[in-house]
Amino acid sequence: MRSITPGEIETKDLHQFILGAVAPRPIAFVSTIDDKGVANIAPYSFFNAFSSNPPVLVFSSNRRVADNTTKDTLHNIELNQELVVNVVNYSIVRQMALASISYPSDVSEFSKSGLTPLASETVQPPRIKESPAHFECKVSEIITLGEHGGAGHLIICKVLKLHVDEAVLDGDRINPHKIDLVGRMGRAHYVRASGDNIFDIYQSVVKLALGFDELPPHLTNSTVLTGNDLAQIAGLYEFPTDALIQELLMSNDVQEVLIRVEAPDDTMLEGLHKLAKKALDEGNPEKAFGLAMLYEAIG
Repeated sequence: MRSITPGEIETKDLHQFILGAVAPRPIAFVSTIDDKGVANIAPYSFFNAFSSNPPVLVFSSNRRVADNTTKDTLHNIELNQELVVNVVNYSIVRQMALASISYPSDVSEFSKSGLTPLASETVQPPRIKESPAHFECKVSEIITLGEHGGAGHLIICKVLKLHVDEAVLDGDRINPHKIDLVGRMGRAHYVRASGDNIFDIYQSVVKLALGFDELPPHLTNSTVLTGNDLAQIAGLYEFPTDALIQELLMSNDVQEVLIRVEAPDDTMLEGLHKLAKKALDEGNPEKAFGLAMLYEAIG
């Protein structure tokens, strides 16, 4: 593994290591307004939600690494402490890229990107009509992290009002496939957060799971089951019942494994673990655990 000490490589290279490893990142498409009424929009991927009560978003407007200058977004926020965070979905990602260009401060990125300003209800900066969700915000605090190129300014934003396109909702919840968000990676890479890229993990954080330390060595040392596979079994709350063990023992798949060996050995273990992996792939960790534990029951 390569080890890197900040300060021993150039900032531009450290920046790319950080962007490549801390990813994917959500994108805040921030709209602000200057003292002449010119609206500015710019994307920021050093961004996330940090509190629900009170609702708080935080993003960082970093000093440019190349020349240590700051951005129009920061200047405008320092003037009036107001902004709108608009989210970025796949349908506007190319227009967002256009808005990321450093146009002169008297030029509105709305006109350059072809996006449509939409009046906000509680702040002066307009929303982006084409974005599926908008957060109207008042800035609570700006924290300066440094004075050199690449240094961030953490902009802490209290959400005054949230707007969500009804087309992306299933009742009172946002459907990730409908909102079709885009995330930022390192270099010029992005990721689309919809379709096959989305999967579900159901794991109670209240009910205590067994954990890896409760699994027998033949499982934790398996040459067939991966760490992700074992975690599904370790995430269960109890060992398989005798009734399940007996039911699985009589199944055709298990009998085909047993008929090839005379006594419990590595071949039997591998066969049972392969059946367990198949059960996991089918979304049945309880059956997988039972199949794996047959090795001890038979032995």
